[in-house]
Amino acid sequence: MKKIVILTGAGMSAESGISTFRDSGGLWEQHRVEDVATIDGYERNPRLVLDFYNERRRQLPAVEPCRGHYLVAELERTFDVTVVTQNVDNLHERAGSSHVIHLHGELMKATSTLSPNDPSQIIELSPDNPDIHIGDRAADGSQLRPFIVWFGEAVPEIERAAEEVAQADIFVIIGTSLNVYPAAGLIQFAPPETPVYLIDPKDVPWQSTHRFHHIKKGASEGMEELMRILKIEN
Repeated sequence: MKKIVILTGAGMSAESGISTFRDSGGLWEQHRVEDVATIDGYERNPRLVLDFYNERRRQLPAVEPCRGHYLVAELERTFDVTVVTQNVDNLHERAGSSHVIHLHGELMKATSTLSPNDPSQIIELSPDNPDIHIGDRAADGSQLRPFIVWFGEAVPEIERAAEEVAQADIFVIIGTSLNVYPAAGLIQFAPPETPVYLIDPKDVPWQSTHRFHHIKKGASEGMEELMRILKIEN
């Protein structure tokens, strides 16, 4: 069974109605990156940061996976599929994907401020009780914080993602600007002979020697075209 690795970015979830950070009208226009997505911002004003992610968490159950999410999951009928996502939502899992690596953390989880990447400190939050409050404690006694990889923090899953890409027979990139590192560097781990399919309606700067096929469509329409290219009925 051939192995497909799919790297997804904000453009994937945008079709489900989740605001992107970089596009016009996105979340970054309402909040400064330094205030809500850095450890310094969290230390300065933890309540602001907790409220920011609490609000996003409350909105998530009302959002449904898009057609593209479901088509990615459908690929598992024919291929060995690993999804590597820069998104912190759970839409890939809800659409049925069974092997998802979250590079930037998971919105529906909380962890220790002291040891955020310690698996023993990570807890799952429920849609019925999604908020983290000042005074909520992790198992080690420290304040619970969002299980999110903030700017400037290490990306603990990047090595596992690189190992998956290195084994890929086909590499698919959906809805990412390829400007955010280290995720953008994953293409360099793909074997030279591995075909790369880039699904994005916009022009994307391509700085790799890998040959690639640009499907200039959104996530859902682009995935439908990819299924036709791979000759998969859906």
